[in-house]
Amino acid sequence: MTAEFDEDRFNMAIRKFLKHVGVTSQREIENLVRSGAVKGGKLKLRMTLSAEGTPLKHEVEETIAL
Repeated sequence: MTAEFDEDRFNMAIRKFLKHVGVTSQREIENLVRSGAVKGGKLKLRMTLSAEGTPLKHEVEETIAL
């Protein structure tokens, strides 16, 4: 990190990004379920986070009941 690094601004930018991801992801999942495209009573989800130009690859998996 550089001397110009503003931790508060950085944290706010991350929170804004994560809020956007959360809201839009929930909307997409709800639309999918409402469309009837999901068969059975469960939906297995996977979210992958990457950062261009870095080795970051973070995955979260969850199965949710419908």
